[in-house]
Amino acid sequence: MIKVLFICHGNICRSPMAEFVMKDLVGKAGLAGQFEIASAATSTEEIGNPVYPPARRKLAEHGIGCAGKTARQMTRADYDHYDLLIGMDRANLRNMTRLCGGDPAGKIHGLLDYTAHPGEVADPWYTGDFEATWRDVYAGCEGLLAHLSE
Repeated sequence: MIKVLFICHGNICRSPMAEFVMKDLVGKAGLAGQFEIASAATSTEEIGNPVYPPARRKLAEHGIGCAGKTARQMTRADYDHYDLLIGMDRANLRNMTRLCGGDPAGKIHGLLDYTAHPGEVADPWYTGDFEATWRDVYAGCEGLLAHLSE
């Protein structure tokens, strides 16, 4: 079982989009039983809140649901539980490393590290551009699945 935790600042836009895109991709590949996929926040700002409506709508445009998902903060215990902790931007990666007390096992990575264009996933909270975020998240999840399937 491969355990992946996607992480962003609030766990209401980018990381839940990645969680549900990845679940959709592994399901379509017939690999759902081989993965545990979740998402979390580095902050406490949105704890308990559902996926942000524009993010929910963008997922729905592609036939992907996210019902029942509410934001939670990652914990140090997540580092031991998950095989990979995937952040959306440099600030997330710094905060993830701080919350985990380091990264001795090399589990913390950026989502776009798994694409031909490493960088940061566009943050729609500030840009309002959920299409750009969708493209980044989808490309990152496809690349991650290809990497994990090797």
